[in-house]
Amino acid sequence: MIIKTKKIKSKHFDANSIIKKHLSIQFSLDGFSFCVCDLQNKEVLAYSKYLFDHQINTPEKLLRAIRQIFLKDPELQHTFDSVLALHNNELITFVPNVFFDKENLKAYLQYNNKLLATDFYMYDSIKNQDMKAVYVPYVNVNNFLIDKFGSFNYRHASSVLVENLLEEFAGKDKRIFIELSNSFFKICITQNRKLLFFNTFEYKTEEDFIYYILFTAEQLKLDLNTVNIFFLGEIIKKKELLIAIEKYFNSVKLIEPKPLLSDAKIEKQLAIEEYELFYSKN
Repeated sequence: MIIKTKKIKSKHFDANSIIKKHLSIQFSLDGFSFCVCDLQNKEVLAYSKYLFDHQINTPEKLLRAIRQIFLKDPELQHTFDSVLALHNNELITFVPNVFFDKENLKAYLQYNNKLLATDFYMYDSIKNQDMKAVYVPYVNVNNFLIDKFGSFNYRHASSVLVENLLEEFAGKDKRIFIELSNSFFKICITQNRKLLFFNTFEYKTEEDFIYYILFTAEQLKLDLNTVNIFFLGEIIKKKELLIAIEKYFNSVKLIEPKPLLSDAKIEKQLAIEEYELFYSKN
């Protein structure tokens, strides 16, 4: 079952009066979200988020869920001047440019991920960083979007996440960043505005969550008393995880999105977890 958890519409949203409309969408096996932006005035005009009542286990089922959302949501019925799709899955790795070969993308993923013979491989360049993100996009969803919009751009959501963390929040010291989702979380460790470590972990219990973070910190020899750990994502719904992790780290902080909206009331309602979606419109 598809559950709409959030819907925000600006009082300024008049599809017929907007000169340049941009659509950003993000999808994973446990949810789908999108925002409509006025590029001329740099305003977010509409935003909706859907959760699936259980994690979908195949790209085919994900496409069926996305088709249902597109059929029912009126904000997705408009025409758009540009469209950006963000694929969000665990099938990604970051490769330094010195080791990168675009003719051999599968090699970077095959030892740490369960791949299919039919998988397609793609890569993103990471702005201001000497590395690429190599990943498996959902080709069937891309084909659906081509039929729907004709042309669009796509990236991996983790590319956007890492890019913005390094640009906006990373410092000279070692820092841990945790992006929470409903059934998985991403962990990034940075130093000197460079990426030291990235991985995605599926979790079901609080114990799973704590174990993966502490194990990663131990492997990288991080001092839990001094290292800063930052959280973003499903923070509002996962407060118990933050409370639990505070038992192990002295410095636990939250990351909030840049203010992008002119309507303060709408801005206040926007949840922290979708910050990378709104960054991506630029």
